[in-house]
Amino acid sequence: MSTTPSLEELLERLLSLGGSDLHLKVGSPPSFRIHGELQMADLPSLSSEQTAELLASMLPDHLEPPSSGTDIDFAWGRGNLGRFRVTSYTQRGSINIVVRAVPPTSDTLADLGLPQAITKLANEKQGLVVVTGPAGAGKTTTCAAIIDHINANRRANIITLEDPIEVLHHDKQSIVSQREVGVDIDSLSTGLKSVLRHDPDVIYLGELRDRESIEGALVAAETGHLVLTTMYTTDAVETVHRILDSFPPFLERRIRQMLGTSLLAIVSQRLLPRNEGSGRVPAVEVMLNTEAITERLVGTEPMDTLYETIAEGAFYGMRTLDQAIVERYEAGDVSFSDALLHVASPRDFKLATGALTGAAPK
Repeated sequence: MSTTPSLEELLERLLSLGGSDLHLKVGSPPSFRIHGELQMADLPSLSSEQTAELLASMLPDHLEPPSSGTDIDFAWGRGNLGRFRVTSYTQRGSINIVVRAVPPTSDTLADLGLPQAITKLANEKQGLVVVTGPAGAGKTTTCAAIIDHINANRRANIITLEDPIEVLHHDKQSIVSQREVGVDIDSLSTGLKSVLRHDPDVIYLGELRDRESIEGALVAAETGHLVLTTMYTTDAVETVHRILDSFPPFLERRIRQMLGTSLLAIVSQRLLPRNEGSGRVPAVEVMLNTEAITERLVGTEPMDTLYETIAEGAFYGMRTLDQAIVERYEAGDVSFSDALLHVASPRDFKLATGALTGAAPK
């Protein structure tokens, strides 16, 4: 094509390809992330004027374009195309943009292929649930499905604190109020301080970013609320250590006690390429706060056995990420090579799947 398509045309193309992200970079053609792989379009390179104009067409009134050393992040919707999360930043003095498609809430927890344990967590009335994983692992989609399950199945006052609001929820059985940083609240931490005065049953905090938000989430869970949130951590063990490392050593005992009392679960996920087909499938680690887990959180049993405790907790619905990937491989959902790329212990994966004993990979 001799001219660059409009933003709407680029997004239509992204969605038709089943993509997740549109990258707009000065000096390069638009690129699409399709099933985890970045693909450059056969289009002209973008100029700095074009990316600035594209950003201006989406930018909300309360934000300014990014300047040196700053990024901006906001949600944007366009008619039948749906909603998108937009991140913009500068590089070499020019504006770059990443537009991520936000899936609608039409998929249920079962539709997403998530473990039954997560549906049980959605039915809980009190405690902290942390959904973790790298960027693009489906954390937002999982949290939206949990909120939608609650919304559809019981009467509750659900309040979300987001930066920005990504998935829109409409009242069903529950009342859902969605508050956005920069529009309704100054920050996630300040929103969390005030939300307890609003008689919530369920609180969704977009991300645990710092000590203040972690402590606020623990207090909210401790005082009788179901709290759902996310972190950019790889698995349950790293998540626990990240939480503890956010506090000075003299507070560690107190935070461990709060985790032992308030934590319901840590859910860590990856999206793996679907075997012989389009799309991706989730592999999900689940750590539930059983008595054995509590003993390790509070320190009556050694913390360094936390991983083994998860691995041995299948009776309760627990599993490590590697165990989840083995399940996906044995079900034929992912290829041997893709599974091998994502496990923490390739040797144990080969042993579990028979590859070390001569069995041919599927």
